[in-house]
Amino acid sequence: MRFRHPDGQTVHLAYCTNVHPAEDLDGVLRQLDAYAGPVRETLGTDRLGLGLWLAREVATTLRADDAALARLRGELVARGLEVVTLNGFPYAGFGQEVVKLRVYSPDWSEPERLRYTADLAWLLARLLPDDVARGSISTLPLAWRDPWDERSQQAARGQLDALAAELADVEAATGKVVRVALEPEPGCVVETGAQVSAFLAGLDTRRIGLCLDACHLAVAFETAEELVERLDELGMPVVKLQASAALHADDPRDPATRAALASFVEPRYLHQTRERVGAWLDGRDDLDAALAADGSAAGLAGDAPWRVHFHVPLHADPEPPLRSTREQLQDTLRTLFAGSAARTDTVEVETYTWHVLPEQLRPQGDAGLVAGIAAELAWARDNLLALGLRELT
Repeated sequence: MRFRHPDGQTVHLAYCTNVHPAEDLDGVLRQLDAYAGPVRETLGTDRLGLGLWLAREVATTLRADDAALARLRGELVARGLEVVTLNGFPYAGFGQEVVKLRVYSPDWSEPERLRYTADLAWLLARLLPDDVARGSISTLPLAWRDPWDERSQQAARGQLDALAAELADVEAATGKVVRVALEPEPGCVVETGAQVSAFLAGLDTRRIGLCLDACHLAVAFETAEELVERLDELGMPVVKLQASAALHADDPRDPATRAALASFVEPRYLHQTRERVGAWLDGRDDLDAALAADGSAAGLAGDAPWRVHFHVPLHADPEPPLRSTREQLQDTLRTLFAGSAARTDTVEVETYTWHVLPEQLRPQGDAGLVAGIAAELAWARDNLLALGLRELT
């Protein structure tokens, strides 16, 4: 889906396919028929954007086989689907029974992270529609915070510099600009705006910028306005917005609230939990740890509202007494699009947690998932239109 901002810029809206991950090319192609095509038809649009997740094995296959890459591009076009962004954060195994900390490996101190991201850049340049000159790839914010030291930081900086050079080669060879966007996330080396300044200053900002994930921003109790001001100081662009919403609990000490939160504890993904105490953040690395013992040294105190890194559907709040940070997402959209110029050209809906929601909230079969994704995209479309953007057909 494409929109025109009043400044004349084209803004792309897509959804991320890591919600139904596949580890081989045939699996990726099956996704197009089972989910992406039906989502497009449900929305009644001629063109639907996908934020593809291509696992390491798929990327390797496509880089080695021009015919396979041409087949993927052809299958996308035949279904009215287009790709202007890739999610390069998970490397492999995103659909495993337990992902947790594995999603951060390999990190940016390791050569394989550079090789994988460079492969994705070459692939995206070939997948971009003919009339689109620029695409993006989101990636992890260096690494999980521990272990990380000065040697790791220097290795990562060297690799990001090498990546910038590779992206220049992609542009020279294909005429397409591919930018890589580091995505701050709770618990990582880069989690907050202050850490963006500390760890990412000095990068090649023509090739490398930030992926603003609205869920992560809310969990850190930051606002898009604050973060964008900091990015402006660094000269770093918002390459991509991931439209996402976190889980919010106003009164974590309330027994009914704690019971509702406990229903979101699940074994696959990490659900970092934060509360703001004055000017400081306190937190735990997973929701079950936050709930461990109310007010004890083990658990999170609950003296203030909690926000949980659990991507919940954009269009509907969870059942009371919980709610989502949808209002914070709307503030983020206003910050990026309500001004005289669009601050990014890509919006990717990224609710990958449909299958691990509490049982009563999970979609029923493929049709239920299609309906849920379509409803999220419709919500995002309506909010962009309300900000003065015009949908392109």
